[in-house]
Parts: sequence; C-alpha cells; structure tokens
Amino acid sequence: MMPITQEEPMGCAVACVAFVLRKNYRQARKLFANPEHAVARGYYCREICAVLTAAGKSYEYGRYTPKRKAILKKAGTIVFIQRSGKYPAGHFLVKAGKGWMNPWINLPSMTPAKAGFQKRLPGKPGWIIYADAPH
Repeated sequence: MMPITQEEPMGCAVACVAFVLRKNYRQARKLFANPEHAVARGYYCREICAVLTAAGKSYEYGRYTPKRKAILKKAGTIVFIQRSGKYPAGHFLVKAGKGWMNPWINLPSMTPAKAGFQKRLPGKPGWIIYADAPH
C-alpha cells in the first residue's frame, strides 16, 4: 500500500486513518466531526478511535508503556510520538508491513509535504491507538 501524505499542517491523524481504512486523505478527512482541526489544532486519540469505530474497526487507545511494546509491532497500530525539537506538536504515524508510515517524512518542508516509510519511529511513543486489544 502507498503512504498517505498529510495535506494540512496538523493532518497527520487524518493521513493515518486514511491509511488504516484504505482511503485517500480527503475521504478520511470527511469522516472527522471537525475536519477543520487538521489545519491548526490536530486530533486527540479519542477522536481518532471514534472515526475508526464508526468505520467498523475495533480500536482502543492508551498511554504507551513498556508492557505494550508488542503492540508496536502490529500492523495498523497508530502511535503518537511525544513532542520534540523535530516534532514540536508531536506526530502520528501508523505501523505498516514496510515499517512506519510517516505522513510527513520530509518535515519541515510543506512545499510539498511527502509521506514515506521508515524502519524506526522518529521519536518516543507517548500514546498508542490499537486494534483487537488484549484483555
């Protein structure tokens, strides 16, 4: 599957949802209750889970802990990496067969932004959104 580029400054969650649901960015953006948040605010895990649930996926979210490390290896897991110098607002990526799908791999260039796959997370996981949660 091809990576999905975020088309707005805070649209990384939209691109990750598009990737999981096999849609394009614009189709996924329409699924969010407040699509305008992709411009300046971004999205929280509960909002992303609500979109995935409405689309028929069973996802949960929680803080990342070392006990949940195995979840990071599962395709379809969405991770919010903590704020850093490179990602001052944090950033969402999604686990794929080819590594991590990064919807803005060439940050900070936005002319144009590009998506791609990378082997390792470019930061520390803070929150994870995952399917088929172990109970």
